[in-house]
Amino acid sequence: MSEPVTILVRRRVKPGREAEYEAWLTRLTEGVAREFPGYLGAEFHRPSGFGGDYRSVFRFDRLAALERFEGSDFRARMLAEAAPLFAGDAAWERLTGLEFWFDAPPGTKVPQPSPHRMALVLVAVVFVLVLILNLALGPFMAGWPLVLRVFVTVVIQVGLMTYLIMPRLTPRIARFIYPKPAT
Repeated sequence: MSEPVTILVRRRVKPGREAEYEAWLTRLTEGVAREFPGYLGAEFHRPSGFGGDYRSVFRFDRLAALERFEGSDFRARMLAEAAPLFAGDAAWERLTGLEFWFDAPPGTKVPQPSPHRMALVLVAVVFVLVLILNLALGPFMAGWPLVLRVFVTVVIQVGLMTYLIMPRLTPRIARFIYPKPAT
């Protein structure tokens, strides 16, 4: 992808820490401008009401420039430095058109995944994973107490689901999990 790319970041800042956050944003953008070729600039929008989100719009000339920044030690250090200022995780959106100028109308609902389909997927994934883990680890844990065997199996299962299986599976089954719009 060689066209410009825009990142829209929505972040809630702890009350009373707004001036520190805005100073941090200035240091962040000065550092990005200095260290990352392809950075085109940024815009910042304060919350429209008390307790709202800051909106930051960062632009890069191409995806590769953005990815260099996203994977950099500089970004990791800056985020760690500002972590005490954040009231929660940021919402990041990668945009390539003009959609970053437009917010959804108040009250717009984001489609929620079908709880029945999520449950079905989780039952299938957990069943297959527990079966495989029991077959693979059973001979090694044969003499262990039941509580310890279950604990080890659950720790491995949760780790695999959190970091390996679900991040790869979820994008592939999104059409199944999310209901079709009525329109």
